Amino acid sequence: MILCLETATDLCSVALCDKNGVISLRESNESKSHAKLLTVFIEEMLRETGIGAAGLDAVAVSKGPGSYTGLRIGVSVAKGLAYSVSIPLIALETPLSMVHGLLSGIPGQIDKNTLFCPMLDARRMEIYYAFYDSEGKTVKDISAEIINEDTFSTIPLSQEIVIFGDGAAKCMNIIKRPNITFAEDFKISASHMYKPVMQSFDNRHFEDVAYFEPLYLKDFITSQPRKNLFGN
Repeated sequence: MILCLETATDLCSVALCDKNGVISLRESNESKSHAKLLTVFIEEMLRETGIGAAGLDAVAVSKGPGSYTGLRIGVSVAKGLAYSVSIPLIALETPLSMVHGLLSGIPGQIDKNTLFCPMLDARRMEIYYAFYDSEGKTVKDISAEIINEDTFSTIPLSQEIVIFGDGAAKCMNIIKRPNITFAEDFKISASHMYKPVMQSFDNRHFEDVAYFEPLYLKDFITSQPRKNLFGN
């Protein structure tokens, strides 16, 4: 079993997973509740399943980017748990688990040409975002930007884009281009970490517990690069 911790936003979320899926989930939207609730949720889950921390195969944490305080708390708890019971530490980029969560909730066949853009709120008009294809593969790595009406101007207007996450609301009245859909009902969750976490575990993609740090992105750019995202 793998314990998954998601603290990159205001949501405090903990999921317990095995090879068949999510076994248990605890979540709270209470602002600034990570320090108060994260270890409580973990203790409740371990007591409920009766496996104990030493019975876990690994602990996984959403490594960011996102809330500085939330990430620091989540990573500290994950590292402490991994070290104390000598289990592997897995770290996932937050947008990656987000896109897996969105794709898993879309019924039917997904248009292979659609781009999926998870967005995380930074501050003021700043966002963290990346692009993925319909299979959850990275098209554009995570970056930090100040949004304006020219954001995504390097992407062909014919390209369908789905934007989601707690940073998406900032863009709705600013980015002016056709073929954009805002998935307003999307909520981040530790349960979204399940598939990529299992892939990382199977491939033994583990972090060095002593030296691992969250992904903090602090340098924002105000304009898009001139080159088209697709090299056109």
